[in-house]
Amino acid sequence: MESLWLTGAEWLAVLRIGLGLWWLESWRHKDKKGWFERGTGIAWAADVAGKHKWPFVKRGFEKVVAPRPKTMAYVVVYAELALGLGLIAGFLTPVALVGGLLLNLLYLVLMIHDWAEQGQNAMMALISLVALFAMSWQTWSLDHAIGLF
Repeated sequence: MESLWLTGAEWLAVLRIGLGLWWLESWRHKDKKGWFERGTGIAWAADVAGKHKWPFVKRGFEKVVAPRPKTMAYVVVYAELALGLGLIAGFLTPVALVGGLLLNLLYLVLMIHDWAEQGQNAMMALISLVALFAMSWQTWSLDHAIGLF
């Protein structure tokens, strides 16, 4: 593979790190006080799920998220932080890429009516797939440094 300036593996690392920075920004800009103390994030998601055009979304939300809103707020917020840090550092990279892909797909399905969010989630999912199948942890990663994967 020919490329300009960096090797192909280095460009894939740049893509992985950029995706990690995107997740870190998703975590950084969240109103954590609102999410944790007032339940704003889960309340918003409950409203979206309640009006969703696919009944399985509402049923799934009511079964998994609604009974434990505080726990799920922490899961969502800290999953975004863990994904960001894992992808930037290249630690447990395949796990982070699969986890991020699944979270983006969940967001994509939940927010099927919000076209602005759809673009972000679709692009993040695509980057996750490319970074996963191209094994983007081969360069500039803790995984490579310690011989994981």
